[in-house]
Amino acid sequence: MPDYKAAIFDLDGTLLDSMHIWEQIDIDFLKKRGLSASRDYIQAVTPMGFPEAAEYTIRRFCLKDSPEDIINEWNRMCRDAYQSSIRLKPDAKEYLLHLKQAGGKLGVATALTPDLYRPALENNGILLLFDAFADRTEVQRGKGFPDIYLLAAQRMGAEPPQCMVFEDIFSGIAGAKAGGFLTCGVYDPYSAYEWEKICRTADLAIRSYREASRFKLLY
Repeated sequence: MPDYKAAIFDLDGTLLDSMHIWEQIDIDFLKKRGLSASRDYIQAVTPMGFPEAAEYTIRRFCLKDSPEDIINEWNRMCRDAYQSSIRLKPDAKEYLLHLKQAGGKLGVATALTPDLYRPALENNGILLLFDAFADRTEVQRGKGFPDIYLLAAQRMGAEPPQCMVFEDIFSGIAGAKAGGFLTCGVYDPYSAYEWEKICRTADLAIRSYREASRFKLLY
């Protein structure tokens, strides 16, 4: 197992059991416009931040909505869930506590904005475990590139080879590896179509955080 002294986590589908929320939002949003949310559309927008996803949706469906209007609508649709009902994936909190107790630094790299991710992390009792946060709006390029992980690492005071990035999507794994990070694929049913590719590319791959408890940390 590779050693590391800092860990950077994606949220949706990686720490948070939340992907079902986004699928339903995609379905309901397009249904209001007489459109259907195909599987390839959902897969395309999953790694995107809100601005990029809004612009893609407008282009794909020739919508008259502005990106700002779409982002505001998505925010309204998901805010209640992130503030009240979204839970962690099994054993995720225990693993974060294990890393923290071992002296590791913890960071977040997410497409979510703070008004969504902070309540979800706080409700699940893990917000204060993290040393740094980076979201998609703070970098120019998406998760197929290393930008967001580099920002999180910089804020933790850690170098990429010292950091393990945990991601449930292939573009996240590829982007982190391009930045020189160690990578761990985390299984989620909503990205199962990419799982074999994730396993081939990532340094490690886990189906649960119980499996991750054997990882070591540098001191």
